[in-house]
Amino acid sequence: MNDRRRDVTDEEIGMRTFQIRKARAVERAMERMRQGLQSEWSLLSLAEVEALGWILGELWAYVARAEWEDLHFSKLKTEDLRQILGHAREIANHERNSVDILQDVYKVVLSKG
Repeated sequence: MNDRRRDVTDEEIGMRTFQIRKARAVERAMERMRQGLQSEWSLLSLAEVEALGWILGELWAYVARAEWEDLHFSKLKTEDLRQILGHAREIANHERNSVDILQDVYKVVLSKG
């Protein structure tokens, strides 16, 4: 091996792989939501879109991959997104246990299946 190569631990590689997989999964989910909402998507502010991306990333990390793949993001309606955004605010404000809030977000998305 090249001695000039920066030492990268298996842990660092694993963490980066996790972040890449999460980002791709969130990107696909967001695209499905956008397609499902069509013109209503434009009613969301940039901050709301960013918050949705963040909470979906948290949800992706929380649920099993098989469960994530069974979620139907394209069936979410604007009121569902508003509810999810409310849960995102709860986590940001440390209003309740994060696991309980993520379970509530999961139930919202799961109910559309």
